[in-house]
Order: sequence, then C-alpha cells, then structure tokens
Amino acid sequence: MLDKILLFPYIAVLKIRHLMYDKGFILKSVTPEVPTICLGNVTAGGTGKTPHTELLLDLLQKSDEWAYRNVAVLSRGYKRKSKKFQQVSMDGSANFYGDEPLQIKKKFPAVTVAVDKDRVEGCRFLAHPDDLDRAKGGRKCLNRDFPTADVIVLDDAFQYRKLKATYNIILVDYNRPVTKDRMLPFGRLRDLPSRMRVADSIFITKCPQYMEDEEKAAFLTLLGYKDFDSETCTAVNSKGGVQKVFFTCINYQPMKPVYNEGNPRYIYSKKLVLFTGIAKDLPLRQYLSGSYKIVKRFTFGDHHKYTRSDIRSIMAASTANPTAAIATTEKDAQRLLDCPDVPARIRERIFEVPISVKFLTEHEELVFTSTLLGELRSEATMNK
Repeated sequence: MLDKILLFPYIAVLKIRHLMYDKGFILKSVTPEVPTICLGNVTAGGTGKTPHTELLLDLLQKSDEWAYRNVAVLSRGYKRKSKKFQQVSMDGSANFYGDEPLQIKKKFPAVTVAVDKDRVEGCRFLAHPDDLDRAKGGRKCLNRDFPTADVIVLDDAFQYRKLKATYNIILVDYNRPVTKDRMLPFGRLRDLPSRMRVADSIFITKCPQYMEDEEKAAFLTLLGYKDFDSETCTAVNSKGGVQKVFFTCINYQPMKPVYNEGNPRYIYSKKLVLFTGIAKDLPLRQYLSGSYKIVKRFTFGDHHKYTRSDIRSIMAASTANPTAAIATTEKDAQRLLDCPDVPARIRERIFEVPISVKFLTEHEELVFTSTLLGELRSEATMNK
C-alpha cells in the first residue's frame, strides 16, 4: 500500500505520457521508412531480450523472403563509452559498443548491428547510410560501410515512444508475472503492466521445457488473459482485445573457450567456479549444477565492468580449486575480453555458456513466423 502512495506521482506521469503519445497531443511518434520489429518488456531486464533478438534474426535469415535481404539490429548500447550512432564491428570492444550488441554481431556477422540512443536517428541512418556524412554536426562513426537496411530489429525500444514500430513484441518472465510485481524501486516494473495490451505478440519466456495447454492458460489468467486458443496462439486481454501469445524456453549449449588458448579438457572437470554479471543467474546455476559442483560463485551487477580486483578474486578461487573449470555467460565474456589483466594460467580454464531460446512447440514457431512475415510483407508493400 505504501509503495502505491509513494509512486502515485510517477505512475500518473507515465499514464499522461502514454496518453499524449497515443493521442498525438504534443508528443508524437515517428514511423521509420523501413519495417521495424521492436522487442521490449515492462520490467527492468531479466526477460531475455538478447537471445530473443537472436531468435528473430535466425528466423528472418531462414525465411525465403528475408534470407537475401539486408537485416539490421539497432540497440542503445547500454553502458557503452562511445557516443551517438556507431556501427558495431566484430573486432570492437564491449566497452565501446556495449556487450549485447557486440555479442549479436559476433553471432550474426552478416547482419548490420548499430547502436544509437536516439532510435529515430539510428533508424534513419540505417535506412540512409549516406545521411551520416550530411548529418548536422557530423558523426564520428568509425565504420560507415554498411548496406541500406530492409528491416530493422529494435532491441529494447518499447518505452521509446518517439518511434512507432511495425511489430511490437513484449517479453514476460514466466518466473515473475508482471501482475505479481511492483514498480521500481520496490519491484522490477519500469512501465505499466497494462501496456502489454498494445503489443502485437507476447512472449512468455524462461518457461519449463514442456507445458500443457491448461498450464499455459492458467499462467495467462495470472496476467489477466482468458480464452487461450493453442491452435491460433491467441488469448483475450482484459479489454476484450485478442493478442498473439507464444511460450519460449532457454536452451543452453555446450561450453566453449572464451580465449584462443582455452583448454577443452577442463570442460570435463567435475568442479566449477562461476562468475556472472547479469540480472538473474539462477537458471544458469540450475543448468550447470546438473554436471558440476559449483565450488565458488561470484555475482556482480548487470553489465558489470570487470576490474583487476575481480580478476584477482576469480584467480584465487581457481588456485584453490586447481582442477576446476571457470564459467561465465556470453555477455560477461564480451566484457571480460576488454580486461587486459587476465593471467594466462586461468585463460585456458575460462569458458562461456552459449544460450539460445526456442518455442515450446513447432506449431507456435510456425504461427509466429507466418504472422511476423505477413506484417513485414504488408508494411514493405505500403512503403513502396
């Protein structure tokens, strides 16, 4: 009750802001010239935006319509040191571009990945690369050689109301229903849960590997939805609107060395030193605990920049457990590579755990892919 009283002004401002954008009164949204897919959430991290961005890229590259087109990703590049618009290069640093954009670029070299806090401007540059040379005040973009984008995937842009995307996807953590959460700083909500109703699709993420339709319907009831139809992947929201709903789960893959000198034999150790700088490492710990005894665990803040002190702590744990492997996440690996003080004797033992997501059923994947491609096709036709 106290949090609702204290947060009343903040919630009121959010409602007024959204209303002004919805009505186009004073605050107006811009529609990019090319089709855009927005991935976002109403919580502060932890729903899996990066692996779902990679899922979208994989689906687009597999499709007949987009396999040979120019796909781009635009991210803010959280905690990066660079300014304004930058095209991400594979040999760049997480410090300069941000860990998530760099990870995406390394996984999808053929995709143009860019960062820009101003998403409207970023979309304009991706649609018109030559505008970088004519931009007011100039743009210190290190790499300007990229093709004109045919479609842009917007990573974490749902709250960026200045831009109106073609297709909006909201991610909701199965383990933390937004209707059971509270607004920051008392909980993890950064936007109104009711904003889910404006999304074109809702992804329930981090689900168990198998769920019956009754279980899916029961979870959606917690979110205020009813009449879940597994055939059409739809549910009815509290305002009577019909929305597409899909369920995804985490798919961990075999560990791989972070450094070139990594020694694969440590993968077969029974002990593990784990360090992470992400919003929530519980799913990763549960996965690794099936094969390893985690003898030491270090947890840092999300997007943590590793220091010499951190490396010394990790090395001390490694020395105390000379046969143990050292594991971290893909995002942490990008930031770790920026740290020049990692001793050679532990480089051979540090591995990252690749992660991907998948739909719970092939039917859901087919329905989503068909729906998304149809929306992009329609938007591309209108823009001609």
